[in-house]
Amino acid sequence: MRIFGKVRHRPSASWRQATDRAFTLIGDGRYEDAGALLTRAADLEPWLSESWFNLALLHKFRHDWEQARSAGLRAVALLDREAGAPDWWNVGIAATALQDWPLARRAWQAYGLKVPGDPHGAGDRSKGGGEPVGMELGSAAVRLSPEGEAEVVWGRRLDPARLEVLSIPLPSSGRRWGEVVLHDGVPHGERVTAAGPSYPVFDEIELWAPSPVPTWVVLLEAATEADRDALEQLASDAGFAAEDWSSSVRLLCRTCSESEMPSDEGDGEHLDPHDHSEPGHPGPLGHRTAGSGSLWVPERECGIAAPPGLVRGLLDGWVADSPGSREWRDLEEVC
Repeated sequence: MRIFGKVRHRPSASWRQATDRAFTLIGDGRYEDAGALLTRAADLEPWLSESWFNLALLHKFRHDWEQARSAGLRAVALLDREAGAPDWWNVGIAATALQDWPLARRAWQAYGLKVPGDPHGAGDRSKGGGEPVGMELGSAAVRLSPEGEAEVVWGRRLDPARLEVLSIPLPSSGRRWGEVVLHDGVPHGERVTAAGPSYPVFDEIELWAPSPVPTWVVLLEAATEADRDALEQLASDAGFAAEDWSSSVRLLCRTCSESEMPSDEGDGEHLDPHDHSEPGHPGPLGHRTAGSGSLWVPERECGIAAPPGLVRGLLDGWVADSPGSREWRDLEEVC
């Protein structure tokens, strides 16, 4: 049995039985009953790092971040290795949820990640002691509402536990463009691009920072793909976003969604959900609807992320640039 702590003797049979039963209950969503068993296991073997790791994991599932931080710190205090332990990753997630930036920095560094800035400048953001910035973790995808009507969208990783959503999520997700979500550390699936790089798909844990920008849906008449692209560019230039949901959304079963899926970046006919990318650079403004020779359908359902005072002006300006090939109707705020 693999133990993430200092091995003094094998855990007792009672510890193993309580722990095994607890994780069966966790799988059934019975967190309170599982918590009682894991607490008993920690009482039986308090020296064992895994006892506290398991409790920290349970508290993470429950989004009880104070308890997750407390149990996680007890787990790492019992570790017998210098770096790379998953115990530190869970501490980092809990610290990020609580905006405990000194502890978050310590956790990521103990795991083995490089965190820019001075970890001792806790009161001075210019010295790097505040919120970790500049970790350059690149793009990734996140599965919103993983236990419900899940949707995979693209985003920019701010640090190991947070991602800024750059796609415009469908209203069923309850999420908006520009929101920051807390995500888990273990990817469930990946998206492979035609240019070669693959990008992990993380599961959302909870909303970390909401966006004030509402989501709208509108029906467009766009004579060509270039007309559609012009609206997306116009919205981007204004600091917001537009997305052709008619071409960017693909329904996948859970098994496919959590596996390795191709992301054709507009070079083929099989598009990843909310794939807005140029080769090797997921993000807004890069998607295409199909390969050469496919029929373009002028009527498009488009999502727009923009303030109420701007959205109609964006659409009217888009039409005014080419009134013979562009129209819009049925604008509605949906999230």
